[in-house]
Amino acid sequence: MKHALTLLFFVALFASSCNKSGQTQFVIETDLGNMTFELYDSTPQHRDNFIKLINEGFYNGLLFHRIIKGFMIQGGDPNSKDAGPDTRLGGGGPGYTIEAEIGAPHFKGTLAAARTGGPSNPEKRSSGSQFYIVQGKKQSEKEVKDNGARKGITYSEAQTKKYTELGGAIFLDMDYTVFGEIIDGMEVIDKLAAVKTQPGDRPVEDLKMNKVYLK
Repeated sequence: MKHALTLLFFVALFASSCNKSGQTQFVIETDLGNMTFELYDSTPQHRDNFIKLINEGFYNGLLFHRIIKGFMIQGGDPNSKDAGPDTRLGGGGPGYTIEAEIGAPHFKGTLAAARTGGPSNPEKRSSGSQFYIVQGKKQSEKEVKDNGARKGITYSEAQTKKYTELGGAIFLDMDYTVFGEIIDGMEVIDKLAAVKTQPGDRPVEDLKMNKVYLK
């Protein structure tokens, strides 16, 4: 009976962090509202690393240190915790990178891994902790078609419709790993993206991830 109860406990624990399809969900709490995301099973290395960091409390208290309205909201630099106003941010991480798992499009509300660019990172490996949430903008059908031709991507009718009606950052497709998407709190993205920023794109007033936890 003891073993049976232990098994039931772990089954319940696993189910508590998954939706009906079995995908992991998590919440980011901010002063401007909460956002719930779902992690993709199609990007297992990014998913498992993100779950590990959440369980360690890694993101609690970190800043969204870079915000560009009409583009994205970035966070996950451990150096941003309690950082002074003159602290240069964006270069911190857990000490490792993650192999790229590139494939999913950058629709509005998607969650993607930040990374260093240029010839120093030809494999497009992701930061071990820094991520961005896409706000982006709506695309025309021509823009979707042109981007596909430029990058060798064949967008489905549904994907084209999503870019034209919802929007996103289509120019990043096939260059960065998208590993999740928002399922509740889309309006919070717009609130975060609208805050006043200073040169360097850091918000004038600190914008924290008060708590990040598995749902």
